[in-house]
Amino acid sequence: MRHTLPIAPQFYVTAPQPCPYLEGRMERKLFTALQGDMATKLNDYLSKQGFRRSQNVLYRPSCAECSACMSARIDVSKFTPSRSQRRVAKRAAHLNRRATSPWATEEQYDLFREYLDGRHATGGMADMDMFEFAAMVEETPIRSRLIEYTTDADLTAVCLTDILDDGLSMVYSFFDPASEKLSLGTYVILDHIAIARELGLPYVYLGYWVPGSPKMDYKAKYKGLEVYRSGEWTPVLDPADFQSDMHPLSTDPIAEQVARIHLPDGRT
Repeated sequence: MRHTLPIAPQFYVTAPQPCPYLEGRMERKLFTALQGDMATKLNDYLSKQGFRRSQNVLYRPSCAECSACMSARIDVSKFTPSRSQRRVAKRAAHLNRRATSPWATEEQYDLFREYLDGRHATGGMADMDMFEFAAMVEETPIRSRLIEYTTDADLTAVCLTDILDDGLSMVYSFFDPASEKLSLGTYVILDHIAIARELGLPYVYLGYWVPGSPKMDYKAKYKGLEVYRSGEWTPVLDPADFQSDMHPLSTDPIAEQVARIHLPDGRT
């Protein structure tokens, strides 16, 4: 009997593990492989449905008893900088931007290590070596770029960025923790909004926003923020209106979640 590989992507669920954002909670992810000729189109489709890319995998939170994590993006047309964000842009205006291919260098890794040691010494990426860093950067089946920011000859910040059909997705960014006064994390987001405008792209995807998590509070400070919940993108007019939903019945069964995913060939 002849067997053929399935045309539609197959979805899987990770085993529960401690949540990095909310103490005492367990996280679980729904994921699928990103590969083949349809990788770019699949990434575009699923990014619009709350998924994120990590190397050759697309994933979305699918916790058993919690739906606090919401994919967030900025509607570029509705963004206006706050007074503090304008000050950040002015302070960091001397930085030079350079877009390169997703190819890891030792200079990038050294900055990455300084960033982790200074900001996330106990995080899940704290033990990443040069080979794992290179895999994170280089294993991409879609159109990705490394956006580097330099002061003279010194590398100051880096962002691994995917170029989608409707925006820029900031996969992972890191910067010099010693340059705290420059607010480099904020500046990189502001500059990606500028890049999106230059390219005529409507959105900048930021990853996940978790109301009640101090690690994620900064995302709610950008005007034009939208979050993906209940199958649609909803503007965040007042962050106080969005509370972490941790009721045991707040998430649908996995089979129902997968059945509602829209795929590039028109199937769900």
